[in-house]
Amino acid sequence: MMTTRDRVLDIYAGLVAAHEGVEIKGAKSKYTAVNGNMFSFVDPDGGLCIRLSEVGKAAFNEENGQGDVVQYGAVMRGYVAVPEGMLGDRAALRALFAEAVNHARALKPKPTKKARRGS
Repeated sequence: MMTTRDRVLDIYAGLVAAHEGVEIKGAKSKYTAVNGNMFSFVDPDGGLCIRLSEVGKAAFNEENGQGDVVQYGAVMRGYVAVPEGMLGDRAALRALFAEAVNHARALKPKPTKKARRGS
């Protein structure tokens, strides 16, 4: 039987596949990043969270009655939680994800950390 998280990961894979140069990363925690800036993830409970501009976040939260995204006790700055009901609205979801991709591509690149080698 497919879990909620599995269903959300399937939807997430479809969203990501539509954007060249974007791929799902992470062995356990699935996320996307562009130029070292993470901009979306699926939380352990199967919630889809997307990073928007501050203006985009405020508008989204006002329209959808959402609040801050909190993970491991910290507020995820710029992130919105996609409401369960929106997961079935593919057009709205694609537009929201495209907005997040465009926002992430506009951010200043962050250097990625290279894995340390043992001595």
